[in-house]
Amino acid sequence: MVSNIEQDKRRFHDIIKGNVRKGLKDLIIKGAGLPGRGKDGKVFIPIPRIDIPKFRNKEGDNEDKLGKGEGDIGDEVGEGEEEEGQQKAGDKPGEHMIEMNVIELADIMGEELGLPRIEPKGKRTIYQEFDKYSGERKKGPSALLRKRKTLKQALKRAIGSGDYDPKKPRIPIESADMRYRSWTMKPVPESSAVIFYLMDVSGSMEEEQKELARKISFWSDLWLRKHYPGLESVYVIHDAQAKEVTQDQFYHTRESGGTIILSGYQEVSRIIQSRYPVDDWNIYMFQYSDGDDWTSGWRREESGSIEFLIEDLLPKLNLFCYAQTTSPYGDGKHLEYIQQLADGDFALAEKIRSHQIDSNEDVLPAITKFLSTGK
Repeated sequence: MVSNIEQDKRRFHDIIKGNVRKGLKDLIIKGAGLPGRGKDGKVFIPIPRIDIPKFRNKEGDNEDKLGKGEGDIGDEVGEGEEEEGQQKAGDKPGEHMIEMNVIELADIMGEELGLPRIEPKGKRTIYQEFDKYSGERKKGPSALLRKRKTLKQALKRAIGSGDYDPKKPRIPIESADMRYRSWTMKPVPESSAVIFYLMDVSGSMEEEQKELARKISFWSDLWLRKHYPGLESVYVIHDAQAKEVTQDQFYHTRESGGTIILSGYQEVSRIIQSRYPVDDWNIYMFQYSDGDDWTSGWRREESGSIEFLIEDLLPKLNLFCYAQTTSPYGDGKHLEYIQQLADGDFALAEKIRSHQIDSNEDVLPAITKFLSTGK
């Protein structure tokens, strides 16, 4: 039977999930920052303050009852005098952080945005050890004692030694007769995936634009981790040259050089070839840029980066998502080229998704468009 405390705890948790569900879109679109990621697949998200019930003085209380003293109607019972230097309580609603499982938050996002389940392709067979009580040991805790096995073992020992008397079938059990349930390690095939984040960090990319990319990356990462528990992330930045960096460098590096998108594509391809065999990994790529590209011409055929994307990268990817911000310095033609590919009739077109992101209002449509493929 579930205790009342457990029922209340579950009810409270359902209320919290309901609040998260109601405010999820605002959290994605308008949030000044992103939920912090904790350990063991947890994230910390803000929720409105929840007041704890307190006893208060009530009008009409009998003066002869215990607990009478100074105080006005409505005062909290049990509150001591405020010490000098003690911080006073504020009159504004507060905000608390609650820890929520990544899978729970991803489920809520998937339901709210109507995202389909991802169907992994190109599975890599790795082996995860899984506990299953199907073995036996001679030592263990009393809770795992196998009584029938122990009795049979004692009987076999007694018969073998000649100590068993059918007229007096009393069998002493010795420590060597004890048998306990034990677990065995079972190999389980599992899909493995890697997600590449590629960002233009040339002088034309402002911090505001990087923050938009950061939001899309966080929520996309969250959804993919729901389907790939062992998801790996790789971060690549580029201006005229590209290099692999840490997550912190990815969002905070700013260069002043020109922009050659081809260099970023080539670096991603090099990493895939050296560390992530296509036959073993589900590979995703999210690119953020202002669309200015020294290797681009006015026609798709003139763009070295587009040609490389078609011939080298796309065949290796499950999904390619391109988000572009408005550039005050260049023509931003790269988005047009990507859209031409997505609208084309060639075999790899279905892998391509693109979206223009210029403000927080564009974040949610971009996430929905990128992740609604089920790939």
